[in-house]
Amino acid sequence: MSLPPFSFSSLLLPHSQTNTNISAQGGERLTNCPSLLGNPQGGTLLQEEEEEMAQADKTFPEIVELNVGGQVYVTRLETLTAVPNSLLWTRFTQGSPQELPKDSKGRFFFDRDGFLFRYILDYLRDSELFLPEFFKERRRLQKEADFFQLPELSRRLAAGSKDSLCAEDSGEPEEAELTSPVTSSSSSSDRTTVRSPGASSGYITIGYRGSYTIGRDIQADAKFRRVARITVCSKISLAKEVFGETLNESRDPDRPPDKYTARYYLKYNFLEQAFDRLAEAGFHMVACNSTGTCSYGSNDPGEDKLWTSYTEYVFSR
Repeated sequence: MSLPPFSFSSLLLPHSQTNTNISAQGGERLTNCPSLLGNPQGGTLLQEEEEEMAQADKTFPEIVELNVGGQVYVTRLETLTAVPNSLLWTRFTQGSPQELPKDSKGRFFFDRDGFLFRYILDYLRDSELFLPEFFKERRRLQKEADFFQLPELSRRLAAGSKDSLCAEDSGEPEEAELTSPVTSSSSSSDRTTVRSPGASSGYITIGYRGSYTIGRDIQADAKFRRVARITVCSKISLAKEVFGETLNESRDPDRPPDKYTARYYLKYNFLEQAFDRLAEAGFHMVACNSTGTCSYGSNDPGEDKLWTSYTEYVFSR
């Protein structure tokens, strides 16, 4: 029996119909396909996303963290840009975050005096200048104002410096002569009292641990009052006002000025230098106390005695 001839054409669609279906279906898929297949609409979306990301990299946050000479400040962007054409206004409006140097934690870094920058920031907030009594760094603050391109603040500081110089030339005492109730005698009755009107009151305690040796035969001191470290215990704003850059804050950094600390110490080991700075700031001594212990370095009876003492001096204003 003979079979009819087999034809593949019966299983295939016509050529024109195949192309039509493919172009119709494929065309629909290509229309919905993203930019990987070259659709211009998908490419536009990716370009918009890239532009938004690039724009975000060029804008500063509303809350800005600064590291000024090791001191950390957190403030608003509008505060930093409050004075047009100032250095901070230029950096934070005309530049981008990538252009400014940052520390290891991503905070914008300025290699300036971190303690004096608090007055720069206060001026940017209120457009007014408030300095504590017995402020000794007016000229240095003026230098900082010139660096940050704040001409009005620099002018006010310069005017204040001229007023103080005029007071000195006229012979009028700018500050009252200081006396200590511990060392005062009857001959000091005609002296002026310590307190200056308007000065912020408070206490500062100066402490030190010293050591010295005395021989068994009560000979001269081998090591008299060897001071290892002078500690400062007080309100932070008072300690910074009195001791300024000579204050080491490494053991208690980033503390608000209205808090108290017992972990600051001075960068020098001379008690008299600390007393002089306290006297210049209007403080006087009101109390002191000391404790001491004695020990021997070995069992040798000829060994010198080693005395160790801890002393505190309390100053008030």
